[in-house]
Amino acid sequence: MTFRSEKPLDAVDWRLVAELQADGRLSYKELGRRINLSAPAVAERVRRLEETGVLAGYRAVVDARRAGYPILAFVQMQCSLGSCLLKTSTAADYPEIVEVHKLSGDHCSMIKVRAASLAHLEGLFERLGKHGEMRTSVVLSTQYEGRPVEPPVDDFLHATAAEGWST
Repeated sequence: MTFRSEKPLDAVDWRLVAELQADGRLSYKELGRRINLSAPAVAERVRRLEETGVLAGYRAVVDARRAGYPILAFVQMQCSLGSCLLKTSTAADYPEIVEVHKLSGDHCSMIKVRAASLAHLEGLFERLGKHGEMRTSVVLSTQYEGRPVEPPVDDFLHATAAEGWST
């Protein structure tokens, strides 16, 4: 059973989240050693973080460039009436699409795509173009990719001070 909790994370939860974001394969014993908790206490907190949806899953991180997809681009779509990408196609139609974000404003969606070559990217743009107007940007370099989720600064400082943790 999955449910969402409005209870904010405490300093121990944030330390667990930080450790698991750095290495999701850590054992409960090793997590406990790193944050000064017993393995059963860590297991209970991790279970609670999973049940509340804070920890949404564990997966391998693949370097797309080394896996044969060196080109990354963003496509802003302004879909034509009756041709919305999200309503008239499936993920299987566009395996190059990594993420789709619905937007407010001038464009209806922002799409992150990967391609094996410029020719591959050009063909993808031609296929996407049937859905409406596009504005494309090819990524030259990326900083902060995979940046971990961190506690809000004010909340974290307040929580750590209240619980006796030093920052």
